[in-house]
Amino acid sequence: MKLTPKQYLSYIAEVASAVDSQGEYITALDAATGDGDHWLNLNIGYKKVVVAAPEFADAADFKALFTGLAKRMMSSMGGTSGALYGSMYLAAAKKMEGVQALDAARLSDVLGCWASSIAERGSTAPGDKTMLDAVAPAAEVFAAALASGVPEEVALDKMKRAAWQGAESTKNMQAKRGRASNQAEKGIGCLDPGAVTMAIKLECLGDYLQKHCL
Repeated sequence: MKLTPKQYLSYIAEVASAVDSQGEYITALDAATGDGDHWLNLNIGYKKVVVAAPEFADAADFKALFTGLAKRMMSSMGGTSGALYGSMYLAAAKKMEGVQALDAARLSDVLGCWASSIAERGSTAPGDKTMLDAVAPAAEVFAAALASGVPEEVALDKMKRAAWQGAESTKNMQAKRGRASNQAEKGIGCLDPGAVTMAIKLECLGDYLQKHCL
């Protein structure tokens, strides 16, 4: 597996397209437990990142790329999404100095950084009904798959599956963060929109890697 910064920007464009296509669905999810603007904030932010992609095309390494993406996301995405997405990219950037291509081990580091950063910045833990419930199991399963020696394609399949299983598990969780935590039912019976959009992001990542980088 080898993923370059330019390829990563192509992957981000695919995430932007996938999120854009799910506007009605994601907005309905968010309206059931929140204020209904999660998709709008993400969609606007991703579109601005895609427009700004040429600024990052010549990034020297993934530290520079992730730092640039973080700043753009924090300035472009509204709500808590910008802060959380920006934080997770900044956390990953700290481990990427001089890294000009991501192999499977480096990708595992990135996923782990995303999970730990969201947990720290959002003061949350798995089971709190947040985007962490998608990325944390994805990171854990991917790392375990690599350690077991399975082919990288299989590890990516496991990662994608874990992300969606994690997102789907939020339906039965009580929200401990966000607007849903103020409802009488704490959002029980509804999927967390942040977990769903994170699962979309991770599925796009796995799909892109399997198609272009193995």
